[in-house]
Amino acid sequence: MDNSSVLAGVRVPDTKLAREATELVRDSTSELIYHHSRRVYFFGSLQGRNRDLSHDPELLYIVAMFHDLGLSEPFHESGRRFEVDSADEARRFLQGHRLPEASIRRVWTAIALHTTPGIPEFMEPEVALLTAGVEYDVLGIGYDDLDETDRAAVIALHPRPGFKGRILEAFTDGIRSKPQTTFGNVKADVLAHYVPGFRRGDFVRTILDSPWAD
Repeated sequence: MDNSSVLAGVRVPDTKLAREATELVRDSTSELIYHHSRRVYFFGSLQGRNRDLSHDPELLYIVAMFHDLGLSEPFHESGRRFEVDSADEARRFLQGHRLPEASIRRVWTAIALHTTPGIPEFMEPEVALLTAGVEYDVLGIGYDDLDETDRAAVIALHPRPGFKGRILEAFTDGIRSKPQTTFGNVKADVLAHYVPGFRRGDFVRTILDSPWAD
């Protein structure tokens, strides 16, 4: 696929960095995650236009492409949140391309926080727009904020057949073996639905059962 393609008025950056990121993600993940990641870039960019948020398209493309890489099979036994695995892979990739440390930190933060609602929207544009793109594609938040024609154009290029069930399966497969990483975050809901016997952590119980006397 031509990285320089323009869709709904949004251009995919035609840079060496973006092309290599696309190749890495296509080689490392499923078609499901690839198409989802590309949609997240387009939807995040369109939300940025609606919100008048000036952002770096190349950095937004990188965070979109890498944000779910940690769901891949090599990371299933890492013992860490998949968001952190994804962020660390993006950091390694960008360090290899000698990007400024400030840009790398922004990418890491955007990816690490993309499943933590209520915080990214108040941060740098690339952080806010990654979460906005993910929430649009996965949860349908702000569905009517985007023009129907633009939405259809994105889906035509990056279709989502059976996406709801397939992305939930990908989430389950990616975190099933490290259930402790879901404590206090939305992925606990996934395991509660799809993994028999899963017991989510209880914040109140953790406080009451701590070694402190009072």
